[in-house]
Amino acid sequence: MANYLRDRFEKEPDKLAQAYGASIPFDRRLYRQDIAGSIAHARMLGRQGIISDKEAEFIIMGLVAIRKEIEEGAFVFRTDLEDIHMNIEARLAEKLGDVAGKLHTARSRNDQVAVDVRLFVKETIPGLLEQLSGLQWALLERAEAHKDVILPGYTHLQRAQPVLLAHHLLAYFEMFQRDKERFQDCLRRTDVMPLGSGALAGVPYPLDRQYVAEQLGFSRISENSIDAVSDRDFIVEFQSCASIAMMHLSRLAEELVLWSTAEFGFIEMDDAYATTSSIMPQKKNPDMAELGRGKTGRVYGNLMGILTVLKGLPLSYNRDLQEDKEGLFDTVDTLEASLGVFTGMIKTVKFNKAPMRSAAGSGYILATDLADYLVKKGLPFRQAHGVVAGLVAQAIREGKPLDKLALEEYRKFSPLFGEDVYGITVEASVAGRNVPGGTGPGQVEEALERARKRMTTPDRVGGE
Repeated sequence: MANYLRDRFEKEPDKLAQAYGASIPFDRRLYRQDIAGSIAHARMLGRQGIISDKEAEFIIMGLVAIRKEIEEGAFVFRTDLEDIHMNIEARLAEKLGDVAGKLHTARSRNDQVAVDVRLFVKETIPGLLEQLSGLQWALLERAEAHKDVILPGYTHLQRAQPVLLAHHLLAYFEMFQRDKERFQDCLRRTDVMPLGSGALAGVPYPLDRQYVAEQLGFSRISENSIDAVSDRDFIVEFQSCASIAMMHLSRLAEELVLWSTAEFGFIEMDDAYATTSSIMPQKKNPDMAELGRGKTGRVYGNLMGILTVLKGLPLSYNRDLQEDKEGLFDTVDTLEASLGVFTGMIKTVKFNKAPMRSAAGSGYILATDLADYLVKKGLPFRQAHGVVAGLVAQAIREGKPLDKLALEEYRKFSPLFGEDVYGITVEASVAGRNVPGGTGPGQVEEALERARKRMTTPDRVGGE
C-alpha cells in the first residue's frame, strides 16, 4: 500500500526527516490499544449504518488477525508509515483491499492517538496500584515483626528522639498510601473517551460515542473536541504521581543506604540486592537502593519534559505532542521495576536490633523528655528548655551521659529535679508518646491494625 499521506506532495520525504518524524520505533507499544480502539470504532460504524455490518465484521476480523501477527512477531513495522496507526491500517489494506479504507471514516489520527494513550494509562495504573500495595504489605509485615525494636528518630540527620522501628516503617506505608490515592485520582481523570472528536471539530456522521466508550471501558466521553485531541493533562498528572512515588522510594533508598553503612550498622542488605567492588572484595554495596535513588531523576526529567512540550502549544493538535510517549513509557518501566525491586529489598533486609537500641540510648536523646519532666512539675516549657540546654552543655563538657549525672548535679540547674528523674529511660520515652499518631507501643499497635484493615478492605485498590 502506498502511503496516502504523501498524496498532497510531489517530492518524496527527505530520508533523515522521515526518520526524525517517525514514531513507530516507540509507539508500536500501543498496538493493543490502537487495535482495540479500531475494533470498537468499526463495530460502532456498522451499528450506526455508516458502513455495512458485513464490512464492519470483515474489518474486525482483519484487525484481530493483525494483532495476532504482532504478538507472534510476524508483523513487519515500516518507518516510512510513521506511526502505529498507519502501520496497522496499511497491513489491513494488504489483507482486505479497499474496504480497509472505510475504517478511518469519522475519525482522525488526532483522536485515535488520544484514545490509545488514555487506554494505555488506564491499563497501567491498576498494576501500579497493586505494586504499591505489595510494597505496603512488605512494610507492614516487617513492622509487625519488629514491634519492640527501638531506634533513634532523626531530624537534620541528628539523633532526636527514640521511636519504634514499626512506627518508622509505617511512615513509608502512609506515603505509599497517598501515592495510591493520587494514582486513583489520576485514573478518574484519564477515564475519558475522546474518539469522535475527529481532527479537532467533531465529525459529520451520526456516531454513538457512548457506545464506543462502553466498548472500551471508559466511564464517560469528552465534552469538547478541541480539548480532547490536544489534552495531555492526564499524562502530566500521571508523570507527577509517578515522580512523587519515586521521591518516596528515593527517601527510603537514602535511609537503606545510610543504615547499611558501618557508621550506622542498623541493617544488612540481602545478598540478592547488593554488589561488591571490582577491586575491594570486602565491600557490600547497596547498589539497588542507590539505583532507585538515581532513577528518580529520570522520572523527574520525564515530568519536566511533558510540561515543557505543552507549555507553548496553541490549540489544538500539534506534532509536538508526539513527544508525550517516550517519557511516559520510560516512567512506567522505571516505576514498575523500582517498586518490584524495593519490595524485594524490604522483604529481605535484616534489621540489626542491638545497634539500633544502642544508638537510641546514646548521647543526649532524652533531653526533650527532661524538659517535659520539668513542665509536668510546673515550669513553663521555654524555661524548661533553657534549663535542660544548660544541663546538656555541662554534661558534654564533663563527658558524661545524662543518666550518669548525680542528683546534686541535676539540682544545680533546677530544684524541681528529684529521684524520679532516673525513671526517664528510652523505653519510658517511647511509651510516653501515647497520643494518636505517636510512637507509643499502644498507638503503634493500633496503627498496625488500622493499616492491615485498610489493606484488606475490598475495593481499596482499583481506581474507582
